[in-house]
Amino acid sequence: MFASIVGAISNFMYSYLLIVMLVAVGLYYTLRTRLVQLRMFKETIRVILEKPVGADAVSSFQALMVSTASRVGTGNIIGISTAICLGGYGAVFWMWVIAIVGGASAFIESTLAQIYKKRGEHGSYGGPAYYIEAALGSRALAVIFSIALIATYGVGFNMLCAYNLQSTFIAYSFYNEATTPWVIGGILAVLVGYCLFGGGRRVIAATSTLVPIMGVIYISVAFVLTLINIDQLPAVVGKIFSQAFDFQAIFSGFAGSCVMFGIKRGLYSNEAGVGSAPNAAAAADVSHPVKQGLVQMLSVFIDTLLICTATAFMCMTSGVEPVKELAGAPYVQTALAVSMGGVAKVFITVSMVLFAFTTLLGNLYYVDNCFAYIMKAVPGPTFNMIYRAIACVVIFIGAGSSMGLMWDLADVLMGCMAIINLPVICILGGPALKAMDDYSKQREAGKNPVFVAKSIGITQKLDYWQD
Repeated sequence: MFASIVGAISNFMYSYLLIVMLVAVGLYYTLRTRLVQLRMFKETIRVILEKPVGADAVSSFQALMVSTASRVGTGNIIGISTAICLGGYGAVFWMWVIAIVGGASAFIESTLAQIYKKRGEHGSYGGPAYYIEAALGSRALAVIFSIALIATYGVGFNMLCAYNLQSTFIAYSFYNEATTPWVIGGILAVLVGYCLFGGGRRVIAATSTLVPIMGVIYISVAFVLTLINIDQLPAVVGKIFSQAFDFQAIFSGFAGSCVMFGIKRGLYSNEAGVGSAPNAAAAADVSHPVKQGLVQMLSVFIDTLLICTATAFMCMTSGVEPVKELAGAPYVQTALAVSMGGVAKVFITVSMVLFAFTTLLGNLYYVDNCFAYIMKAVPGPTFNMIYRAIACVVIFIGAGSSMGLMWDLADVLMGCMAIINLPVICILGGPALKAMDDYSKQREAGKNPVFVAKSIGITQKLDYWQD
C-alpha cells in the first residue's frame, strides 16, 4: 500500500510538475547567463586548478570532489541501466538535456551559496537554507528545506544507495535473497560509521582521494569497451535520437516514457537545481563567488555528460538488448560480460563499492550542514553519536528493501527539495547574475577577480565579501 502511494506521487511529480520546472528554470538561466555553460568553460578549468589561500582552506577542487562524491554514485551505473531498460534508448537524450540546461541552474544556486555563506569555527559553510533566510528573510521556509534535505540524503538516497550496492551481488553464486542483502548492508553500515566518526574534514579528505581514482578507472574501462564495439555506436546513437522524439510512444504512456525516466535518472544523478551541491560549494575558500558557481556547473557535466554517458554507451554497444527484466545491475553485468567475460561482475562490484561509499559520505556531509542550520549551532557529541548511529541503521535497512520502493521514495524526496529550491533561485537570481558580470569585467581587465558585495548593490551585512 505504502509503495503504491509513493509510486503514484512520484509519477505525478515527474509527469506534470517537475518536468516543467526543471526545464523552464534551466532554460531561463541558460539565456540569462548568455550560455555560461559554453562561454566560460575554459575559465572553469582554470579556476579548478587554483590553489587555496592558507593551509586549512578548502580549495575549489576539494569542494568539487565533495559535491561530485554525492552526484557520482550508484545512480551512474544502476540508475542509467534502469532508465534505459524501463524508458528505452531515448532516455539517454533527455538525461543529456536535463544536464545541459541544469548546468545553468547549478551555476546560480552555487554562486548564491558562496555570496551568503557563513563564517564558522572551522571555515565557511552555507547552502540553500542560508540564502533563503538571508535573502528572502524566511527562516521557516529555510527550515522546511533543511528537513527535506535531511530526509532526502539521510534517508531516501542512502537507503537506495545501499540497495543498489547489494543488488550487484545477485550475480554471485553465494547470493541468498533472504540473507545476503542484510549481510552486505551490515558491512556497509559499519564502514560508513567508522568514517563518519572521523568528522567533516575526514569526509573531504576521503572523497578527494577516492573520487578521482574511481572516476578515472571506470571511465577508462567504459571507453575501451565502447571502442571494442565501436561499430555498434552509430546505430545506438540513431536509436537514442529516434526514440527520444517518438512523441506518439511518449504521450501514449508518459509515466513510463523515455522523457520521464531520462529526467528522473538525470536529476537523481546530477542534482542540478535540487539544492544539494550548494552546501559543498559554500565550503570553498575562493576570492569570488562565481568561481564556485563555475566549478559546481562542471560537476554536473562530469556526472552526466561524462560518467553516465560512459555507462550508457558501454552497455548499449554490447549488443545486449535492454529489457525490463534486466533493469538495474543485471543489465550492466550482462552487457559487460560480452567483452569482459566473468571479470565483468567483479569489475561492477568493485566500482559500485567505491561509488556507494563516496556517495554515502557526501550525502551525510550535507545532512551535517542542515542539522547545524536547524539547531543554530554545530550539534554536540551526544546528538552526533545518535544521529550517525541512526544513519548507519538506515543504510542497513535500505540494503534489504525493494527496488521499486527505494527508487520512488528517493525520487519523491528529491522532488520536494527541487520544488522549494527552484522557485527560490528564480527569485534570488539577480545577485548571482550581477556577480557573474562583475567577475567577467575583472577577468577582461586581466585581474584575478575579487568580490565585494557592495559592488553589485548588496548592502546587507554578510559574513564575507564586505571589503
